[in-house]
Amino acid sequence: MVDPVELDARGYAVIPALLDRERCAALRALFDDEAAFRKTVVMERVGFGRGVYKYLAAPVPGPIAALRERLYAELLPVANRWSERLGENARYPATLAEMLARCAAAGQTRPTPLILRYRPGDHNALHQDLYGEVAFPLQATVLLSEPGPDFAGGEFVLVEQRPRKQSLVHVVPLGLGDAVVFPNAVRPVQGARGAFRTRVRHGVSELRSGERFSLGLIFHDAR
Repeated sequence: MVDPVELDARGYAVIPALLDRERCAALRALFDDEAAFRKTVVMERVGFGRGVYKYLAAPVPGPIAALRERLYAELLPVANRWSERLGENARYPATLAEMLARCAAAGQTRPTPLILRYRPGDHNALHQDLYGEVAFPLQATVLLSEPGPDFAGGEFVLVEQRPRKQSLVHVVPLGLGDAVVFPNAVRPVQGARGAFRTRVRHGVSELRSGERFSLGLIFHDAR
């Protein structure tokens, strides 16, 4: 379960052992099945860092689709509360299916769940996963490899840009099957005069050895 108190206080929350060892192994193996994906991105070629990620094709495999629906339902109250605290008019629909229908109406029809692979020297530059005008404010990443036996380095990093302050860096420790939930772009932070907006970007530090896989779950589709 997602801890909404931790999300509000820290801007991110870890879900321990969201996926078991067998499911993680199955998703790592899926990376080599080209028929399962609609697009492959070699990050070095487009200036995103170094490494490879692949967007899953429609229909998204059942277990991943079910996990995406479950997390959306858990995060929905937080998303709507954050929108209200930021003074925004956006309210998010009750189900993921309705959210994706809203995306489709805006011309965003391509699935966004993805699997990422990093090898020694690879990294993911700080970024935000915005794919169009319609976006859900939270997303999740699940670590599919085990730190230590499988790889070293490759820490998940969040950088929070705060008004009139220096940026705050969060290095989030994850184990095999753990998930981190974090802001897609912005989050509210409580100040003396009410909530204010901070901008958040995420990335992965350089992998020193081994091989690291992760599953990205984004709750809006892309153009």
